[in-house]
Amino acid sequence: MIFVTVGTHNQGFERLIKKMDEIAPNLDDEVIMQIGYTDYNPKNVEWFKFLEYNDINNLYDKADLIVSHAGAGTLLDSLNYQKPIIVVPRLKKFGEIIDDQQLELAEALGKRNRVISINDIADLERCINQINNFDLKSLKRDRNLKSFLSDSLRGNSK
Repeated sequence: MIFVTVGTHNQGFERLIKKMDEIAPNLDDEVIMQIGYTDYNPKNVEWFKFLEYNDINNLYDKADLIVSHAGAGTLLDSLNYQKPIIVVPRLKKFGEIIDDQQLELAEALGKRNRVISINDIADLERCINQINNFDLKSLKRDRNLKSFLSDSLRGNSK
C-alpha cells in the first residue's frame, strides 16, 4: 500500500494530490491519500482530509511506501517507520508555501539517503516504479535526526 500525506499545512497541495490520483490506476499498489486542505477530490483512490494521530500512524505502519510533502513534522513521523519515503517538497514558485524551506530540507535528507526527493512532479510515477532499487539498509534509524532537522530548519546543516 502507498500512503500519501500532505500533513496539516493550512494550504492544499494540489500538485501532489492530482498527480497521485492521475497515476494511481497505473500502479500495482493500493493508494490511500490524506489530502488535508486540498480542494481537489481524488477520483481513483481512497482519500480523507484528516484523521486522528493514531490512525495516521497506523497508515504509516501498514504502508510499503510513503509519499509525502517535506514538512518537518510529517518527515519525523514517517522516518520513524523506516520505510521508503518519496518526498515532493512544496515550492514557493507554485505558491504552495512562502519560502523554499521544504526544498532545502528534502534535499538535505536526500543527500543523507534518508528519503528520495523529487522536485519535478513528472518524475513521481517513474520514481515509484523504481522504488525497489532503493537501498533499504540506508533507512536505519538516525539518532541525531531531530537535531539534524532542527539545524536544517535554522540553516545550520552541514
